[in-house]
Amino acid sequence: MLQNILQKYNIKPSKRLGQNFLIDKSVLSKIISAADLSPDDIVLEVGPGLGILTLELAKRVKKVIAVEKDKKMIEILKNVLNDKNVKNVEVVEGDILKIDTLLRHPEPRVAGRRISTGVHDEIFPPRQARGQNDNLSYKIISNIPYYLTSPLIRKFLEAKSPLEFMVLMIQKEVAQRICARPPSLRSGVSGRARPPKMTLLSVATQFYAEPKIISYVSKKSFWPSPKVDSAIIKITPRSRLSVIARRSEATTRQSHDYIIGLPSDPASSAEPLAMTTEFHNHFFKVVKAAFSQPRKQLINNLSKGLNLSREKTKEILSKAGIFPSQRPGELSVDKYRELTWIIWGK
Repeated sequence: MLQNILQKYNIKPSKRLGQNFLIDKSVLSKIISAADLSPDDIVLEVGPGLGILTLELAKRVKKVIAVEKDKKMIEILKNVLNDKNVKNVEVVEGDILKIDTLLRHPEPRVAGRRISTGVHDEIFPPRQARGQNDNLSYKIISNIPYYLTSPLIRKFLEAKSPLEFMVLMIQKEVAQRICARPPSLRSGVSGRARPPKMTLLSVATQFYAEPKIISYVSKKSFWPSPKVDSAIIKITPRSRLSVIARRSEATTRQSHDYIIGLPSDPASSAEPLAMTTEFHNHFFKVVKAAFSQPRKQLINNLSKGLNLSREKTKEILSKAGIFPSQRPGELSVDKYRELTWIIWGK
């Protein structure tokens, strides 16, 4: 089927664009099930290719915005949609990583012809244009090329648009790294395989969201078959990114800031505050410095990366309950939050 379509248009799958087409319908069903779709949903699909997943999404949701970089694939996809009389799919030509206006601005028109550089405002209106009761959100459901995994996840988790969650087909090993846990938080680990350590990608993803592997997928489920197996992963943004709270003592009228999750007085009242941009920037400075050389000790990486003396770095680590000899992959996201607060919170 797929081979016949590609042969008809004299097209070969592009290795450069990571084109491996899903041919296993049982895997398709798992993606659809994980997406928990409803007739009111708006779905963003990245790299729709020949539309195998696109058609299934279109049957179940209000609208699908399919962003495709390959012009030849766009031609085929539009023909497939026309043949099936599918009216609720909008095909957008472009690189998903370069379409900064995709979820914020109306698309421009030239002489009445639509230029596919973004999405209509009526689909994703600016936040200030929405009513108080407008809960409009969207989902990203995609079988993405492997090379897009890290930048795409980071792009949409950092975006201010109302993302509900992502369901992505990605490389198995990458999915495992994204969901990795530090040794102190692992439970029920068995078997000969060594659990993956925390990485810069896993810390960044878990900072914003809760990742979960839905299912593993054999490389035989694709044509042409890739060299490695895949996984379906669901990434759900946290309901709030507040990591700083403020408590007030009525007797002294003094305020103290602390990290949610750190020891605190349960009798005191706590008012969550939105995470500041400043704290966000400092957090990633700490994490990037820590993972600058993943196999080296934290005291070395942080001292060099943050331009601190070894004595000062050792003091900071001690306050956070971290041994100087620990490696970056051994800390949880909460520990990195705590570490950031100790360095820049006062």
